[in-house]
Amino acid sequence: MTAIATSVCATAALAGDKVVRMGTEGYYPPFNFFDSAGQIKGFDIDIGNALCERMEVKCEWVTTDWDGIIPALNADKFDTIIASMSITDERSKIVSFTNPYYFNGIRFVAAEGHGLENALPADLKGLVIGTQSATGEVDILEDYFPDSELKLYPKLDDALLDLETGRVDLVLASQFVLGDWLKSDEGGCCEFVGEAFLPDFAKGTGVAVRQDDTDLRDALNAALDAIVEDGTYDKIRGEYFAFDIMTQPKKASEHLSN
Repeated sequence: MTAIATSVCATAALAGDKVVRMGTEGYYPPFNFFDSAGQIKGFDIDIGNALCERMEVKCEWVTTDWDGIIPALNADKFDTIIASMSITDERSKIVSFTNPYYFNGIRFVAAEGHGLENALPADLKGLVIGTQSATGEVDILEDYFPDSELKLYPKLDDALLDLETGRVDLVLASQFVLGDWLKSDEGGCCEFVGEAFLPDFAKGTGVAVRQDDTDLRDALNAALDAIVEDGTYDKIRGEYFAFDIMTQPKKASEHLSN
C-alpha cells in the first residue's frame, strides 16, 4: 500500500474530527514565529498545514509558552504539539510522538579553500576547533577529537567571529544555525565541511500527541509519509533549508569511529 493510500485509510479514523488544534510556541524562527502582521509562520507551521490538508481536516493553531506546552497538551488545550520538539525518552513517558519530521544534525564549517576532503578525527588532527561551551558538541569533540585543539566560547557568534578572522580552523554547531550564518555577509567566507551527524542520544523531531490518541498519531504518520512521497515535504523544506533534513544522519559513534 502506498503512503498516499495509507493516508486515506488513516484519515477515515478522524472522520468525526474536522478540526485538529495544533499547539506551537511562536518564538523559534525559522521553525515557528510571528510575522510583522502577528500571524504564526514557519517551517513547523507549513508542515502542520500540509499534514492537516492531507488528513482532510482544518488546522487551528494555538500558541503557548514552551515551558507549559506539554502540560497544556495533556490538559486538552490542543491536540498536537508541532514546535520543533526533540523526541526524548523522558518526554515519551508523558506524550506519544509521531515518526520524525526532521533531524537537526550538527556539522563543521571552515573557511573556503581549507583543503579538507572530510571532517573526521584523522582529518582534523592538529587543527583548532571552536564551539559553544556547555553544549553536546563539546562532549563530542572531547570524546572523538583528542588530537585537535578545542576552543570554547560563551556564545557561538564569538566562535564564528574567530573563524572569520582565522583564529580557529573550524567550528562545530547545529547545521540549521550554521546554514543561516553561511547565507549572511559574515558567513560568505566559509562553507560546510564533511557530512552532518547526530549526537548518539538524538532521535529526531516529532509531532507530539496525548498518549491515548493513537488514531491521531497514526493519521499524522500516514500523512507525513504521503507528503514526503508526493514531493510536498521537499517543496516546503526548500523554502527554508538548502540541505536535506529528513534523512537521518549517522550517529556520532558510527560516523566518527570510521
